Amino acid sequence: MLAWYVATATGRINAFILPPPNDVFASLVDGLTSGLYWEHILITVQESLLGFLLGVIIALPLGYGVAKSRFLANMLQPYLSAGQAIPSIVLAPFLFLWFGIGSLPVMIICMLIVLFPMVINTVFGVQTIERELLDAARLEGASGLSLLAHIEFPLALPAVLAAVRTGLTLSITGALVGEFFCSPDRGLGALIQMALHQYNMAFMFATVIILACLAALYYSATWLLVKLAEVVY
Repeated sequence: MLAWYVATATGRINAFILPPPNDVFASLVDGLTSGLYWEHILITVQESLLGFLLGVIIALPLGYGVAKSRFLANMLQPYLSAGQAIPSIVLAPFLFLWFGIGSLPVMIICMLIVLFPMVINTVFGVQTIERELLDAARLEGASGLSLLAHIEFPLALPAVLAAVRTGLTLSITGALVGEFFCSPDRGLGALIQMALHQYNMAFMFATVIILACLAALYYSATWLLVKLAEVVY
């Protein structure tokens, strides 16, 4: 912060390239007090959370199925690997053409970004459960849902929670990418585009600070989820 202030106050770096900290802070305060940020924050949060939840609903059963079934693994893993290799920003124009402008394509992009890491972590968590523990549980009469609920899920939970923590934080990235292409007038991504077109670097930096705070808030929420899981299990 000190280096930033000195570099801009002495004129060593043009304000068009790097605005002074006081200009960024003033733009941030103005956006918050005027209510401009709050409306777009709510939109981005809604899109990211719904996309994340959609990813969870798909990823956890899919990861468990791939881990337990060789047939599903052979059938789906090539597509999962290919899907993970394709950057989401490449898919955004397709979703824009297929679904138009709005929240739906943004949610789908969020889902795609969080889906593959969560599937892979779920597969890893289930496959690393010691077979001796599962055999002992089966000897005690556990099977089907009881085996999943009382043995497999608690033992795979650390890997699943790691995937959830990563996925929830990445959902902000998905929402931002989606808004660049599919929601040009709604969300924090739209504000960054607006600041870019107006050459307003202070406003752009202030919006990035908002995004960083959201990501930190999401990560803190997942930390509370981990602590709750430790208490329950």
